[in-house]
Amino acid sequence: MARIQFQLPEQFLFSTDIPIYISHVNQGGHLDNAQLLSLVSEARLRFFRWLGYRGELDIDGQSIVVGDMLAQYKSEAFYGETMEVHMVPDDFNKYGFDLVFRLRDKDSGREVARGKTGVVFLAGETKKVAPPPASFMERLAAKGFVQPPVPAAPR
Repeated sequence: MARIQFQLPEQFLFSTDIPIYISHVNQGGHLDNAQLLSLVSEARLRFFRWLGYRGELDIDGQSIVVGDMLAQYKSEAFYGETMEVHMVPDDFNKYGFDLVFRLRDKDSGREVARGKTGVVFLAGETKKVAPPPASFMERLAAKGFVQPPVPAAPR
């Protein structure tokens, strides 16, 4: 199987520190791949809180779900290390965006993992896919996010 190739953006918008607990470590003595999802989920929640939301269930009347995830491991992480988790929204589409992430060991700067989660917005009580709220985009802009232009569709 060919390795996943994933390029990081030049800049990130948000960063948070998350320690590696013993419950994150597998029998091999390093960060368990399933626990990487937990760390990224925690960082995603912190990202939304940083934007001023209480959680992921009320984003200006909508909620979000993760539609997919891509992860590429770069090195091991171990109990007692603190991960710097950097995130930035990218690749906006009709119903959401990708939240790109990078995990690095805080002390050494060693990259541990990179990837993205596909965030999909759901409308209130109907739970049907919906476009990102304009107010969400305004909050991103207030934090310094500049959405790259959407490329024109090929003819």
